[in-house]
Formats: sequence, structure tokens, C-alpha cells
Amino acid sequence: MLRLYITMLLLFLLTRLCVAAGRDASLSAAGPGDTIGAPPSERVTRFYDSLESKSTRRTVPRLIYRSIFIRGRRDTLGRDRVVDESKRFEPYAGKRIGRIILERGNVFDPDGNKLERFGNRIHAVTRERTIRRDLFFKPGDPLDPDELAKNQQFLRSRSYIAEARIEAVPDPSDSTLVDLVVQTRDSWTISADLSLNINGRTGVELYDANLLGYGNRLSVGTNFDWKNGTYGGNRFEYGIPNILGTFFDAEFIVGRRFEYSDLGFTVKKKFLLPTDYELGISYQDKAEPYYMLFQDSTMRTAGRFLDVWGGRSRYIRPFRNSIYFTGRYSRWTYDIRPEVRPDYNPVFHNSQRVLAGIGIYREKFYSATMVYGFGLKEYLAAGYKAELTGGYIWGEFSHDWYLGMHFSKGGFFNAGYLMGGFTLGSYISPSSGMWYRSGVDFELRYFTPLLVSGRSRIRQFINLSYTQGWNRDTGCDELIEFTEDRGPNALDEKIVGLNRAVLNTETVLFTPWQPYGFKIAFYGFADFALLGRESNIFRNDFFNTIGLGVRIKNERLVFNTIQIRFGVALGKGGFRKAEYFNISNQRRPEQYRYLPEAPEVVPFR
Repeated sequence: MLRLYITMLLLFLLTRLCVAAGRDASLSAAGPGDTIGAPPSERVTRFYDSLESKSTRRTVPRLIYRSIFIRGRRDTLGRDRVVDESKRFEPYAGKRIGRIILERGNVFDPDGNKLERFGNRIHAVTRERTIRRDLFFKPGDPLDPDELAKNQQFLRSRSYIAEARIEAVPDPSDSTLVDLVVQTRDSWTISADLSLNINGRTGVELYDANLLGYGNRLSVGTNFDWKNGTYGGNRFEYGIPNILGTFFDAEFIVGRRFEYSDLGFTVKKKFLLPTDYELGISYQDKAEPYYMLFQDSTMRTAGRFLDVWGGRSRYIRPFRNSIYFTGRYSRWTYDIRPEVRPDYNPVFHNSQRVLAGIGIYREKFYSATMVYGFGLKEYLAAGYKAELTGGYIWGEFSHDWYLGMHFSKGGFFNAGYLMGGFTLGSYISPSSGMWYRSGVDFELRYFTPLLVSGRSRIRQFINLSYTQGWNRDTGCDELIEFTEDRGPNALDEKIVGLNRAVLNTETVLFTPWQPYGFKIAFYGFADFALLGRESNIFRNDFFNTIGLGVRIKNERLVFNTIQIRFGVALGKGGFRKAEYFNISNQRRPEQYRYLPEAPEVVPFR
């Protein structure tokens, strides 16, 4: 009954949210002053009031409701503004761009404390040529508001840039010209990471994400075992963004870390604009221990992997959409691997793949604060993507067709941000026409507007995912487990199955405390999950985790967010094995995007 109520409650909520998203006016059609902090519609308010009333009549539904939903006042101080960045440039659309003026800021304020002033002196400010090569426009081009908004997001995505903003200034002597002022502020990019394991293995990494102000990243790591005094090897990485202004990125990796070894490179250009192209090549010669999920053991694997891909998109102005075509060739060759047979460990079969994709997408950026960051401007996309992938695989034991499809859509509305999508993929036997090794994945993500609690701000996150496989082979990657982003947070057990449903809820409280520029956010989570081999998901085992944590981040430093978490896990029969305490470096999550990518086989994980 508990499982059924959780699912019914969630599906009812998300269904109503989808209806509200479709009926309420979206920000894409709103004026520049519109925000998700605006008063909600009467329909949305009645819905939440009704849901609360029905859920609090009995003890168990009341506990579930309180673990998922929060109460609070709307943020009325303007921090919750979701801004269509392109609106600022619309009065100048079509005018020619005149001068492009750069204003580069150092990491810390010039009138800061002694430590900050010393940091500014030894920091190499990002060079002007480095920033200019990342601009999508040049003098004489017609001004495109959407292009400038995308360029702001692109600049902000660089790890060595903390803030980026573009301002349009009309030329007083020529009404057809507009000067652009590009303002940036650097991040502190020299850092060190330390990984320490209780078994004695230790790794130390030193890196600079903006070497001499050119934007290149150099990383040097060394590894050793302090228990037995053994040496674990060195590893070097060197990354070059936007080579010579071509928007091609390059990365080179060489070295080893205990059982891991890497030798490879990647050169690629991604889709950036509605009419654009992508092109890339990647080669890896690597060895690594591979966890054999179905055997609960680890084995060393080694092989060589080659990827070549490309694509082209074209913006169709009357429909305000882009259509795109992509293609990919891959070759996998293993030297060391587990036992393989025609229907056993297919992930380790030597193979060659040719895939092609076609799709349509639209993407528009909005800026907000206190979503995944701690107060600086963040960019989230609204739009959709629909694509179809097909191809042929020359395998070690058989040749097969492959077919996949994907759809995702998201955006802001009065009650927050909602994104949903699904992905389907399957192999098809040419001889029998049978579909096998199939998998389907559904996902819904939602977060609320900012709510006020004293001087703090609160945001609620709800993520729902469902994954199912059928006609699977046996061996590695033919079953699924709980993962870091699709599973109960604190559960520390290896559980496998063919069907998985996960509901993650998290309440984040952004505090006003900023000691020495380090911002603090507390969070609480309650996760509910089902995983097993039964086709009826409700017949599988039920798991629940609850806990509290704190995140600490200085937005001016390149250091990852420090996360400290406490949690317990529950299941059928009481407490389950849990990771009661965890401290980690949490990287900035990937923002929601709808840009096309090279086609690939859908992973079943």
C-alpha cells in the first residue's frame, strides 16, 4: 500500500504539473521582467492546497507528503528572477556591431583583504586574445540577440571564468552601429586534489585550469600506497580549448594510476549555434579494472578504442527550429577481457559500428540563481529535442541492426522548472527480425521557485526516473543497478535487476553565511526506489534513504563544491547497509541542454 501511494501521489503531481506547464504562459513568450517568482495561478494554488489536504488526513501519506514538499513564502526580493537574456539585446537586433570592448576582472575585489590582494597579484588574468577567440561575433556582423545570450552562457561555462556579461551600447555618432562591452571576471584556477583510501592508496593531483592566462589546462598527478610503500604511477593531462579560434578543443592523456593506464587524445568541435557543425576524433589505448556486477568481482580489462563523428545543423527560421544530421564510426578492440560467447558479455565483444541520426531541436537560454550554484548567475535552457538513430554493428559473433529514439522537453512556468524525456534503444537481428538487448528510460526533473525562510532561501528538487530492459543477454552491463544519479543517496549495497524506479527528493537551504567568500547550503533528502527482475515493478524490492548534508563553495575558486553527507537506508525488514557518512568533491552538474550530439548506442545502466 505504501509503494502504491508513493507512485500514485507522484504521478498525480507530475501529471498536473505537465498540464499546468502546457496551459500557463511560458517565459519564452513573456516580457523581460517576467519571473518564476511571480504569483502562481489560482489553478496551481488550488492544486497544491488540495493535494496537501488529501495527503494529511492519514499518518503514512502525511509523512510522505512532508518528505517531498516544503512550505514557504515566495521570494519577493528579486533573487528568483528568471531572465530571458536575449530580451536585453532585442532593441538592437539587426544593427551592425561596431567596437568590441573587453573589461577583464581579476579573481578578487581590488580592495579586499591582504590574502585576496596577494592572490590577485600572483594570478595571471585571462588574456584578451583568449576571451576574443571565444566570441561568436566580430565587428561588422549584424547583432543577433539569441546569439549574444548563447555567447554569455558559453563564456560562463569556461572553468576559468566566474562571471561573464555582454552589454550593448549604441554608438552616439552612428545610429546603425552598436558597440559591445564584454565583461568577465576570473576564477582562481590553481588547485590540488587529494584522494585517500583506507587501504593505503593515495593520489595527489596538481592542476592549473588557466595556464599563463591562455585557458589551457595542465594536470599532473602522482599515486602511491603509504601502507606498503609502493609507487602507483603518474598521470598527465593537457587540454587546449578553442584552438586558434576554430572552436575545436583538444585533450591529451598519458600515464597510469595503479591498475589504470591511459594513452589517448580527443579533438572535437561541438554544436554551438542553431546553424552549425560538429566534428571529432578520439583514440584511447587504456587498461582498467572492470567491476563484474553479476559476479560481484573485479577483473582487469585492456583495449583500443577509436571514434570518429560529425554532423550538420540548419536553422529553419519560419519554424524557429533547427534540423540536424549526425554520423559516427566506432571500432572497439579488446586485448584483455572476461570470457565472451555469442550471448555472454556482449559489452566486451570486438566490434565496428556505423550509426546515423536525424533530429530537430530548439534551445533558448534563461538565467537564474541558486539552482545548482550559490548565488552567481546560472544558465538553464528551455526547449526540446527529438531524434532518431539507426545503424549497423559488425560484431565478433553476429551482425545486427540498431534502432534508437529520444525525446526531451523542458522549460519554466509559474510553479518552477519542469523537464521530461524518454530514450529507447534496441538491437535487431537481421535474420529473425527479433528485437533484443532492448532498454527504455523515462525521466522527469522538477524544481520549485525560491522560497523564503528568514534570511535564507529554499528550493525543492524532485527527480523521477524509470528504466526497464527486456530480452537481455547475460554478463556485464546486461543488468542494471543503482547509480550515483539514479538511486537512493546513502544506500551501500550492490543490487541488480531489469526494472528500476527511483524518486529522489531534495530540499536545499541557501544560507546567508559567507565566511571568507565560502557560501554554505544545507540540504535534506528522502529517496524512494524499486529494483528487481520482476516485470511488475511493484513486486520488486523497495528501498528508502533519508539524510542531511552541507555543501560549501566559493564561486570565485575553481575548487569543486565540498559536500558532507549523513544518511541511513531502509528496506524490507528494516535497516539496510548504508554509507552513513560521506565527504566528497561535487563537480558542477551539467546544465539541461537540448543541443544535438553524435549518435551512439543507448547504454543500459
